[in-house]
Order: sequence, then C-alpha cells, then structure tokens
Amino acid sequence: MRGSDAAVPQAVRVPSIRDPRLDVFRGLCLVMIFINHTPGTVFEHFTSRNFGFSDAAEAFVLMSGIAAGIAYGKYFTGPSPASFWAGTGRIWRRVWTLYQVHIVTTVMALGLAAATAYFFGGFEAMQRNAIRFQYQMPLQFLIGIPLLTHQIGYANILPLYAVLLFVAPLTLWAGARRPKLVMTVSVLLWLGAAMTYLNLPNFPMRGGWFFNPISWQVIFTLGLLSGLAMRRGERFVPRSGWLLAICIAWLLFALLAARNRTVSEALGHTLHLTSEYLHVHWIFVAFDKTYLALPRLSHALALAYVLANWPLVRRLCATRGVAPFALLGRHGLAVFGLGVVLCYGANGAKLMAPPSLALDSALIGGGVALMMMLAWSKEAWRRAETRGG
Repeated sequence: MRGSDAAVPQAVRVPSIRDPRLDVFRGLCLVMIFINHTPGTVFEHFTSRNFGFSDAAEAFVLMSGIAAGIAYGKYFTGPSPASFWAGTGRIWRRVWTLYQVHIVTTVMALGLAAATAYFFGGFEAMQRNAIRFQYQMPLQFLIGIPLLTHQIGYANILPLYAVLLFVAPLTLWAGARRPKLVMTVSVLLWLGAAMTYLNLPNFPMRGGWFFNPISWQVIFTLGLLSGLAMRRGERFVPRSGWLLAICIAWLLFALLAARNRTVSEALGHTLHLTSEYLHVHWIFVAFDKTYLALPRLSHALALAYVLANWPLVRRLCATRGVAPFALLGRHGLAVFGLGVVLCYGANGAKLMAPPSLALDSALIGGGVALMMMLAWSKEAWRRAETRGG
C-alpha cells in the first residue's frame, strides 16, 4: 500500500460510483448552454428551453449536486473527524479551482469584447452583458470582479457553483444523517429568499446575483442528497407510479404552453389572476430565474424524475453513439470555461457579420468541435498519467 493511501481513513475508501447518465446529460447541457449563450443563431430554437419552463442551467446545477454527492459523500458518512476534514479539504480545493477558472474565463471574455470594439468597431460588445461598468465605474468594477460581487453575462454559473460547493461539507454531513430534515430546511430557505428578496450583493450594480445561491441551493441540495443515496444503492426520491404520471403530465403541459401561443397566453393570464386576486406569492406563479420560481423548478425536477425512471435512458447513455457527450461531461469544468470564452468570440462575430446559416453553423459547429478537442486532450492526458502512475 502506497504512503498516500495509508493517510486516508479506512472509512472513506469506498468504491467509486459513476452513472453514465450524468456524464451524457452534463455534456448535452454544456452544448445547449453554449448555444443559448450565442443568441441569434438558428440552433437556439432547438435547445431545451424552447420545450418547457426550465433550461439547461437547472439541469446543470442538479447534476453537479448529484456528482458532488457521489464523489465526496464517502467522507461524510462516518463518525471520523479526520474523514470529515479530508472531504472538506478536497471540496474547498475544488472551490478554489472553480474560482480560478471563473477569473481566467472572465478576463478572456473581457478581452474578446474589447478586441471586438477596438479592432472591428463593434463598441456595442462593451455595452452588453454588464461589461459597460468596466469603463463607467472602473474602480468599482475592479473590486467587484475578484470578489464575485460583479459577474458579467454568461460567466455567472461558476460563482453560483463555487458558493454552493463551499457549504457542501455541512450539507453532506447533515444529509448523511437527517436527509429529510436537510431537504425541509433547504425548501424553507428557498421560500424565505423569495419572500424577503434575500440575495448576495451585486456591487457595483444594484440588486443581487443573477443566480441567487440562496434560492438555487434547493436544487443543488436535492442533487447532493440524491448522490448520497446513490452511493448506498438507494434513491432519495423513490419510484412512484402516480408521481411519474404527474411529472409526465406536467412536462406535456409545459411543452404545449411553450409551443402553442394560445395556451401560453391563457396560462399567463391565469397565473396573473391567481396572483392578483388570490394573493398567491409570485414565487409560485412567476417564471423568475434569479429566485428559481416554482414553475421553473418543478419543470426541471419533473424532467429529471422522468429521465431517471426511464430504463431506456440508462441503456442509451451507455452506448457509443452518445460517447462524445459523455466525454464533454467528464471534463465539464474545462469545457464550460472554454464555452464562456468561445461564446464571447461568437457574439462578437455575430455583431460584426451579416446573419446567415453558414455563419451560425460555423460558429456553433466550430465551437462544439473545439470543446470536443479540449475534452479529448484532457482525457488523453488523464489516461497517460494513469498509465504512468
């Protein structure tokens, strides 16, 4: 036994668990996020947000929670303090990596926006995505970027993930012992954030984070608890025929509302009347993304539940046909960071060049190809290190 293994408590040496569905769907989410972050292309009409109330962001955060529960849960199930701090150290090291990737991608994105303005005359690139504060309030901007209180557009998911992962050790420790209580507290915190407009500061802008961690923790916590249950060979949300039927019905209705204007307008009017005359709080009837309103949250969870209970999905995710998406998902952090940079370059190109299908295909196809190349290179590097070790 190697010396590094001897320092790890026996309680934490649990065989690793890897669900192929996580890698495949994370890869799909990364592609859809890149497409959604390059607005104005024809491919934008085919991402998941056009077929329901939620989009790839909810799925990405949920799966990140599941993956974290599977990867780190082993450190928090036993009574050993050494195991707890070993797990906390690993998680916080990952948080530091997330912070570094966020800062690097933000700086590169700002550079691309500036290059679009300087070399091609596309000054509009400096006015979008909250970049204008770079020249309107430069000192405040330089304070906000490293503190994460200011986040430019398309680069604000990693700060959310970093904050959620930072507090994950306590969630995992409590979730391993009282999972239902932890989920209850999480739901109450989600409700409280919406009812009091509690959010993290967004200096120098007004308001709070676009992805409010106090709200989005509810879907991440569900993912953590699900990952813990998967490690035990169990399910945090059990299989239920009636629940599956409700989820399918809700997804079909959301699909109809998203694709049919008459249904969409009727739904909006009904929700408005519900809020206006029945005084139902907006978190239950709005589609707000910052506070993760119930229609968005419930749609994302319903979709996850149906996919998790559909046996064909697991079989398909283990086939070679979807292997490229699994490859992207296995190296999600690097791929996401590259996607942020690429979307700023693509947005600059869309701003300066006349619209065309050829341009859209080149930007999206080329971007996805570069993401694939990065994932492949990291996979090859990992395998070479494994053989060398």
